[in-house]
Parts: sequence; C-alpha cells; structure tokens
Amino acid sequence: MLKRLILILAAAAVVLAAQVAAPAALAAPQPAARVELTKMMGRWYEVARLPNKIQHGCQAGASDWTPTPEGFAVVQSCHRGAPDGPLAEWKAKARALDPGSNAKFKMSFFGGLVSQEYWVLDQRADEGWLILSTHDGRYLWLMSQKPILPAAFRIEAIARIRQLGFDPARLEFPLPSRG
Repeated sequence: MLKRLILILAAAAVVLAAQVAAPAALAAPQPAARVELTKMMGRWYEVARLPNKIQHGCQAGASDWTPTPEGFAVVQSCHRGAPDGPLAEWKAKARALDPGSNAKFKMSFFGGLVSQEYWVLDQRADEGWLILSTHDGRYLWLMSQKPILPAAFRIEAIARIRQLGFDPARLEFPLPSRG
C-alpha cells in the first residue's frame, strides 16, 4: 500500500513539474461550439498530440469516457514504446464546467491530488474526431472515434489545428493500436 502511495505521489509530482517547468504558451482559443455530452462517451483514439513528458514514448493511446452521476469516469491509456508494449493507465474524473456549451472540462487525477482544465476546441461528430487542449494551450490532442482516422478527415483536422493557432509541425503522431 505504501509503495502504491509513493508511486501515486511521484506521478503527481511529475504532472505538476511538467506544468510548472513547461515554457509559457499562448492561451488556447475558446471552444468553437457546443459539445453534445453523449458524443463524448465511449473510446477515443489518439491520432496526434503536442509533445508532453507524461506521454513520452506512448503509442496506441486511447481515452475511455464513461458517464457517472457527477460527470465522467475517464481512463486514459497507452502502450510504452510500441503498440503492443506495456500498458500505462491514468484514471480521472471529469465534469463539464460550462453547462452552456459543455466544452470545458475539469479533470482530476490521483484521487483529486492533481487537476487540469481541458477544452474541446472543435468536435466533428459526423466525422468522428475532436481537438482537445489544456486551457492554456500548452498541450493539444487530436482524437478519433476509430483507431485510424480516414486520411481526408485527418487532413481537415490538421488544417483546423493550424487555424486554431497551433503549429502542426510540432505534432507527434503515435502509432495506432494493432488490434
């Protein structure tokens, strides 16, 4: 039990250190439109991301959103080093902060020791993708409802990332799941 607590505290320290030590970023653009919360449910696959220390070496990333009475239970996962490498998971609780648009979420990790605000900057439910960013614009993810985002939608989503003021040349494209 003590070993697990030490691991949780160490992981929380890494998350906090990454937030403090990272270079200042411009504020993220405001979310584009209202997010239908039922469209957030289920599995989202990571297509692209801005580099971050927590996900260094992560491949085949995914986020599973399950509704709860308070919002969502979220399990973020990836495989270290390769799509079939060791599984790493982060569990979080998420709740919408803005009932008018449902596009801003507060996520808490490690039993509430660490929290972060995330914004859905754009969501194309008909095409099965969304762009998610931290509130400060420091980190960004392109997520898809399918393991592989069709090329035309991927091109459109990356163009949208550029329109939002992010540099697509900085994006990492982790390998997708093989299964």
